[in-house]
Amino acid sequence: MQVNGLIHQFPKEIKSLIFVFIITLSVGFYGGLSFVNNTTSMQPTGVESNYLGNENEEDSNVMKFKKSEREILTIVHNHILSMSVIFFLLSLILATTSINKKLKYFLMIEPFASVLLTFGGIYFLWSGVLWFKYIIIFSGILMTFSFVVSASAIVYQLLFSRNK
Repeated sequence: MQVNGLIHQFPKEIKSLIFVFIITLSVGFYGGLSFVNNTTSMQPTGVESNYLGNENEEDSNVMKFKKSEREILTIVHNHILSMSVIFFLLSLILATTSINKKLKYFLMIEPFASVLLTFGGIYFLWSGVLWFKYIIIFSGILMTFSFVVSASAIVYQLLFSRNK
């Protein structure tokens, strides 16, 4: 993919806009991770009980009930749409960096597979395919890794790369 301008060659105003966008986007992304941690404790059993309920567990601190089909479809729909837009915008900006082309390509494409596996996986888990909780966790970790590396590469290039 050939991009005519590299991020470190952009006007200062555009670089500032991209910087505050990445910072704001990161606050939202990490806020979402905090919510996931709060609702699942980042554990396979937590993922399962968050969507399938835990009413059979007598020693639970918080009672959770199985999500309705409407709730699951809303969660899956909203997250696939919003995360696709987030990663599309992040990928467009990442395309203007001068990082390794293979790494860049991976970081631009992988999050879309992870979004489908993570949120599609939530639907499969809810449908009774219990082993999908491991796919959800793995793809969620990979998605987070892609976000962190992409955002870091963009911020690094904004702050430390210079016009040649």
